[in-house]
Amino acid sequence: MTQTGDKPRVLAVVGPTASGKTWLGVQLAKLYGGEVISADSMQIYKGMDIASAKPSEEEKEGIPHHLMDFLNMDVPFSAADYVKLAKEKIEEVLSRGKLPVIVGGTGLYVDSLLENVKFSEGGSDEAYREELMAFAREQGAEALHARLAETDPEAAAAIHPNNIIRVVRALEVCHVTGRRFSELKAESRTEESPYNSLILGLNYEDRAVLYRRIDLRVEEMVKNGLIEEARELWERGGMRTSANAIGYKELIPYFTGEMPLEECVAKIQQETRRYAKRQLTWFRKNDRIKWIILGEFDKKTEILEKSQKCIANYWNI
Repeated sequence: MTQTGDKPRVLAVVGPTASGKTWLGVQLAKLYGGEVISADSMQIYKGMDIASAKPSEEEKEGIPHHLMDFLNMDVPFSAADYVKLAKEKIEEVLSRGKLPVIVGGTGLYVDSLLENVKFSEGGSDEAYREELMAFAREQGAEALHARLAETDPEAAAAIHPNNIIRVVRALEVCHVTGRRFSELKAESRTEESPYNSLILGLNYEDRAVLYRRIDLRVEEMVKNGLIEEARELWERGGMRTSANAIGYKELIPYFTGEMPLEECVAKIQQETRRYAKRQLTWFRKNDRIKWIILGEFDKKTEILEKSQKCIANYWNI
């Protein structure tokens, strides 16, 4: 199952948050003898369990998961870092005769890995970088992201506003090179991918169904201890790090007594819905994705059958 001609097979499962990627990735790994490699820019960090929706041991169903929960929150992590580590993990999984199953909603990570993007440094300007960091501290992450949206809309669509380190890096590259960060990345796709990859995408036919799933997920996160997790991070000063996921900063007004909890939770739901919309915007640009369009009442067996059919047709197995 892991080899086709000269290229090893790699399966990916992508889509917006709350679409069911984690479950499907595990089921496909069980069916085809695979191991999961996460492609989530927040699940990499230690201690960020509930807000980043890391799967529990029960949800993993005995399937090994890689590139998850391994990095301290004060350590910057780029797409180039991800590609390097993911390629190493793919080789490890293949060496065991297993199928690498990439699962996650960070489109930049998935595309960079499977399209074999070669990252150039793009130069640096430490003074300008510090200026941008100071601007973010004073004006906020959203204001910094707005600057990137004016300079390079495509890069802004790919980078979450909370990921200040990546926003700063994109602006720095634009400043140093005089060119758009997204253009330089596009030009980096010069080498053929070493993988025979299939990307399955999950999405709901009715956007309202996805949004309801998001709202319910946030409510479950609160029940499972999101408030306590966020408070601990806030008290340790973790809100100042690059690992600033949705679900944390929205709770600060509650911790400071400026806003009731219900309003903060509603804000998390709103921001998560917006994030899902950005994810879909990104993934729709990739015409290689084989979409599995879900209905509100689709059974899990039906979703799995649709996925198996796509895999059988694509790899002729």
